[in-house]
Amino acid sequence: MKVEIRETGPMPVNTYILKDENSKEAVIIDVGGDFENIKQKLDAEKYTVKYILNTHGHFDHVLGEPYIQKNYPQIPIYMSKDDLPHIINMKEEMNFFDMTSTVESLKLDSFIDENSQLFIGKYKIQVLATPGHSKGSLSFYTDGKLFSGDTIFSRSIGRTDFYDGDFDAIINSIMTKLTVLPDDTIVFPGHGLSTTIRNEKLFNTYLT
Repeated sequence: MKVEIRETGPMPVNTYILKDENSKEAVIIDVGGDFENIKQKLDAEKYTVKYILNTHGHFDHVLGEPYIQKNYPQIPIYMSKDDLPHIINMKEEMNFFDMTSTVESLKLDSFIDENSQLFIGKYKIQVLATPGHSKGSLSFYTDGKLFSGDTIFSRSIGRTDFYDGDFDAIINSIMTKLTVLPDDTIVFPGHGLSTTIRNEKLFNTYLT
């Protein structure tokens, strides 16, 4: 499986494009914007976007998705139901950061959790509930790769000072769901550089 990284949105977020060369399926994680350019490149390479996955509902990770919903309604968009309040209140949360937008909010009625069966080609995408940064934060694990959203970063963790953030919960999520993965798992976070589970166990001071 190939993974491409593109920074998107006004508060640059890592948008991940997973591509299975055999099935020619693509899955995109956290679309902060710039979807049309991403779609055009995938079309040129003969990939079909199977679905959009969201690690959580904060606006910087989903701001490009109302465009997808309007222009490509056949592409499913999934996230945890527990983060639906962030989607409903997206504009209010943007105001907190002194940002305004004319983008309409998402209108989601399909959700995923740890029981969801997601695949890209032959690869299963395991859904991990990792609350703490937000109540409905999810991480996705497939083919030795972890897409952790804002739960864990290189030598850091996500902030927990939002209304549904919880420091104890995020530490518990990391210790029980993420650090138990193989040490050579590549961690692709919502912002910043990639890392590995081994590096975080050794050098992330929040985990010691």
